Amino acid sequence: MILSMTGYGRASAGNKKFVVDVEIKSINSRYLELFLKLPQLLQSKEYELRELIKSKIKRGKLSVVILLKKNGIAESEISLDEEKLKNYISLLKQLKKAAKVSDKIKLEHLLYSRDIFTTTLEEISDEEFEVVKNAVISSIDNLFEMKRKEGKELEKDLKKRIKLIEKKLDEIESEAAGSVNEHFLRYQEKVKQLLEDKIASVIDERLQLELAILAERSDITEECVRLRSHLKFFLEAVEKEQEPGRKLNFLCQEMNRETNTISSKTLSVGITHSTVVIKEEIERIREQIQNIE
Repeated sequence: MILSMTGYGRASAGNKKFVVDVEIKSINSRYLELFLKLPQLLQSKEYELRELIKSKIKRGKLSVVILLKKNGIAESEISLDEEKLKNYISLLKQLKKAAKVSDKIKLEHLLYSRDIFTTTLEEISDEEFEVVKNAVISSIDNLFEMKRKEGKELEKDLKKRIKLIEKKLDEIESEAAGSVNEHFLRYQEKVKQLLEDKIASVIDERLQLELAILAERSDITEECVRLRSHLKFFLEAVEKEQEPGRKLNFLCQEMNRETNTISSKTLSVGITHSTVVIKEEIERIREQIQNIE
């Protein structure tokens, strides 16, 4: 089953004391990159939350925002501790006097001290943290729902492109039938032209053998068989693998390798054109699978 790495999930949970809102956004990334924005109350729980999310999601660049509210007021909307503010101003005045600084105390100077601010929720119990975790899990479930929907669309597109490649491969195999003999005759004709009329009718047995070997090297049967095998494995991975992204990327590399070999060995203009179309489709597939988890 294919899952897109792009998605969005949101969920809320709460009790009589507070409500927690969780928002998760996911975009493409080769590995798992996790960015958490937490209220002050949950700073000490960051490791546990990271491990929870990592246990559910393997790849993608994730942005997770958690907001706590009490009586409709966000926990991030902090209140002022006036006593600490007075102490901080007194300390700044002492510093001014000691350093012989005449500048006035400004608002930006006070904002540097986070200790003068307090949150509406002082601490969180294990039971309350379970509410937060439930909200995170629900948001991940919603994220996966969107990832599955996008994954289905990706799967349809990939299968359509694989069918087009199979069609072009059928054309290549049909045109390649008897191509070795055709190449031998072409090589033989070129040799006759090079040897000119004086010995045009005489090509010895050794030369015939060398031309036959040269023509045999243009045979693309093995490459076509391997390419068809890669296409089969690709479809199987799309339908059966739990996390097919890396495997599909590897198969794309192998498909491209076989296609390049076919193109380099053939003398047929038709086969060359078909390989160009196949390589274009492989490149489009490669772009699409960058978004697969």
